[in-house]
Amino acid sequence: MTRFLHTGDWQLGMTRHFFSEGVQERFAQSRFDAIRELGRIAEKEECRFMVVCGDVFESNLVDRKTVSRALEALKDVPIPVYLLPGNHDPLNAASVFRSPTFLERKPAHVHVIEDTVPIAIEEGIEIVGIPWTSKRPLQDLVALTTGKLEPIANTLRVCVAHGGVDKLSPDPDDPALISLHAAENAISQNKIHYLALGDRHSLTEVGDSGRIWYAGAPEPTDYTEVKPGFALVATLNEEGVTTKEVEIGRWKFIERKQVDLNTKEDIEALRDWIERLEDKERTVVKLRLVGALSLSLHAELEELLSHVLEILGALEIRTHNLVVIPEDADFMDLGFSGFASSTLERLRSHVEGSDAGSVTSRDALALLVRLAGRER
Repeated sequence: MTRFLHTGDWQLGMTRHFFSEGVQERFAQSRFDAIRELGRIAEKEECRFMVVCGDVFESNLVDRKTVSRALEALKDVPIPVYLLPGNHDPLNAASVFRSPTFLERKPAHVHVIEDTVPIAIEEGIEIVGIPWTSKRPLQDLVALTTGKLEPIANTLRVCVAHGGVDKLSPDPDDPALISLHAAENAISQNKIHYLALGDRHSLTEVGDSGRIWYAGAPEPTDYTEVKPGFALVATLNEEGVTTKEVEIGRWKFIERKQVDLNTKEDIEALRDWIERLEDKERTVVKLRLVGALSLSLHAELEELLSHVLEILGALEIRTHNLVVIPEDADFMDLGFSGFASSTLERLRSHVEGSDAGSVTSRDALALLVRLAGRER
């Protein structure tokens, strides 16, 4: 019997265009913290080793600081760690795993899987890793590798691989897709006993054998991921495999694809929803706003979103289907006179239509109403 920790897709050095500089640094630090948390879990669960199934780094072009911080975090992992190059960080001539910084600072218990030769971990347990040597393989690397293996007795063999499985992929023409049928055959023929996969960021069991899993990414990276933020403790023996999910991630990506805004009550409902979010500084939200608001209500919305931007990790807003419709009541009691009053009237005369000038006029009016509201 052996127990190990299955993880992958750390993508250290990942950036997000919608993060401010301070938020980007917090996001990066959480990914290094996740390595240390994985080490603590491995020790608590009495794991013998850890496999990282590809995409350890965001790319082979990550800076030295990212590499150094990764290796510093790996020092705190108390068991052997086996890193598999994936499509983001393939083992080619420019590989980050061959960089001077990585080679000089790599802890002795951290190993890069450089070929498909079985690695003896201890008596009765082997790893067969399948590293990517380019970003776009032209064949099923798992089928190619397991096809060359002989059935094995008295040894448990963990296959560590990266890539999409044909039964889950939206692109059936990708030549690098992993054949589920071929993988299950390799298991049934006693060539491998567990297939540890990376590439899919959501924790996912594949097939019916209970022996093929994606561990997912330890921290979420996008709104579309179903179950990110986990790792797997796998216990393997001659009778079978048991797995235990462990939650790692602290960040959340939340998308609301349609937020209807037409009344003050709608805006208050949005405010209440945001207030109920937990751990806001590690929460990324995308809102797709639809509906029609008066200038006054739009000004309230802008105030709310301005506040939300200050407290959330990040906020993405899509307003293509949100219409601002000026009403007479929007301009009552603003207290404008002279130049401000004449400017207001000129803007009001140009708000009809959908051309760029009308949109600009509506935006300017909304700003005037908002600023006037602040003054009051």
